[in-house]
Order: sequence, then C-alpha cells, then structure tokens
Amino acid sequence: MFWFAWPWMIFLLALPVIVRVVGPRAKIAKTAGAPEIFFPYIDRLKAIFPKQQQASKSNRLYWAILASLWICLTVALMRPEFVDQFTPQRNSGYDLLMAVDLSGSMEALDYTKNGVQASRLDVVKSVAGHFIDQRQGDRVGLILFGSSAYLHVPLTFDTLSVRKMLDNAAAGEAGDMTAIGDAIGLAVRTLRYRPEKSRIVVLLTDGGDNASTIPPLAAAKLARQYGIRIYTIGVGTLGVVPIPDAMGQIQMERFDLDEGLLRKIASTTGASYFRAADTSALQKIYAQINKLEKTQVENRTHVARKSLYGYPLGCALALLLTLALLPIAPRIRHGI
Repeated sequence: MFWFAWPWMIFLLALPVIVRVVGPRAKIAKTAGAPEIFFPYIDRLKAIFPKQQQASKSNRLYWAILASLWICLTVALMRPEFVDQFTPQRNSGYDLLMAVDLSGSMEALDYTKNGVQASRLDVVKSVAGHFIDQRQGDRVGLILFGSSAYLHVPLTFDTLSVRKMLDNAAAGEAGDMTAIGDAIGLAVRTLRYRPEKSRIVVLLTDGGDNASTIPPLAAAKLARQYGIRIYTIGVGTLGVVPIPDAMGQIQMERFDLDEGLLRKIASTTGASYFRAADTSALQKIYAQINKLEKTQVENRTHVARKSLYGYPLGCALALLLTLALLPIAPRIRHGI
C-alpha cells in the first residue's frame, strides 16, 4: 500500500505563490541622463547573448525547472512509502513458560533413549520439545536455570524457534547448582502482566533448590497471587547414578530429587507434580492445561515500511544541477 507519512507537507506547494503575492516587489530604478560607456566589441557580446525571443524562452524554462524542483522537494518532505498491509488477528491461547534445569547433575546417564544410554538433559529436551510442539496457538517462552536463572526466549508464537533454542542448550551453561526459586521468580516477573487465567509455568528439574536468592515456596506463593499455575516435573532416577566427570570418565554419584518441594510448589499454585520417565508422562499435563480457559489476545504482525523519498529527492538534485548549468549553456554553445 502506497501512502505519505507526512501528507500535510503538501501545503508547502503554495508557499512560493504566497511569498510572490504577499512579499515586497523589487523596484527598478530609472535614472535620466545616465552616462553611457562605449565598448568596441559590442557586436561580439550581442552574438553571445540570446535575442529577446530566446531570452523569453529561457525565462520560461528557468521557471518551469524551478517549479519542478520545488514540487520534487515537497513530495520528498511528504515522505512517500510503501507499507505492507496487515490485518489484526485475535488468537486464543496460553502464556506458557518452560523452565528447564541445566545444572551439572543433568548430565547423569540414568536414562535410555531408543535403546541407547542418554542423559537426563536429553530426556528433558525430548519431553519438553514434544510438549512445545503441541502448543500451537500458545505463546511459549523458555527460562533456563542452574546457579542462576535467565529468560532465554521471551514469549512468542514461534514454537519452532523455542524448540531449537532448547535443543542447543547444554548442561552446566547456567552453573552447576539449582536455583528453582529464582526461576519461579523470573517466571512471575515475565507473566504477571499477561492476561489472567492463561499464565502457566512448566518447571522441569532433577534436584532440589540449593542456590536461589528467593525461597522456592515464597516464589510459589507470589505466583499464586498473580494466578500463575506452576506444573512441576521431576526427572532422574533415585539413588546412585552414572555421570561423566571433566575428563569424560564415568563416575557414580548420588543426586536426590526433592519431590516434596516440587509437590508443594505445584499444589500452592493449584497445579500438579509429575514424574517424567518418558514422553507419555506429559499426556496428563496436556489434559489439565487444555481444560483451562483460554484468553483472547490480539496478535499484530510487524509493519514493513519502504521509504521512497529518495526518488523525488534525486530528481530535485538533478533539476538543481540543471538550473546551475542553465546560465552557462550559451557560452558552451559558442565555445567560450
């Protein structure tokens, strides 16, 4: 769609006429008996300069170029541009944040995937990724946490990008400890101004809180005040599990999953706790979330603008150059 960003600039077209009508006119002084100078080469000068008829044509050309120059400058000031037309759409869905644990214990190799030994993070990526793929029409974001928590992907309808960003995450990149309370606090800050009845957090972890500045239950109570439901998912087997060390050697270590804390967080916010042994464990979450009331949210696409003022401005510069060369055209014709 073509339009002018500043259409009111068109009134500048009348400015030269107003100046001509309102402004003072120059007076030509005539002095009687003024002295005359004899120039021996007057014939040569007459040959250089045009005759009266040619002068009249030159004046008309001069004013035509000047008028065209002013029109081009005015059109450039009106800022012509192409704008891609867009239609506001209203979508119903949830504002859903995935909070995924990236602590060092997520490297434990106590799961199998397609018959091959896999780490906890691999299982989480599979479980959470499958969940994200099902959220068509929802706004999904991603929080990654370890020793600290950060918003890795803001809320977006582009679930494919969220899935790719999750797949690229690595255990330990946010620290080796677990800050569940900080992850919940960050989720509350992100969701608190979103529409009511659609604020959901799905938190996946394999341990207990040991690094938060905000107590997890205090953060859960704050989430409840804002109507945010936190579904917690525990991953990992209980007891001693194999985990690779810094040299790649397999060591046996014990990492305890604090299921009691995860159940309290979920129950405080009116949600549920689940153990994620495989992707089928999320079917219960799908059923519960789909029972919630979806909210209508207006979704506007980005407006693409292409400015076109350069074209009339270029024409104005060309006309200005023509105007500058116009007085010396006769000299060029006569080789002077």
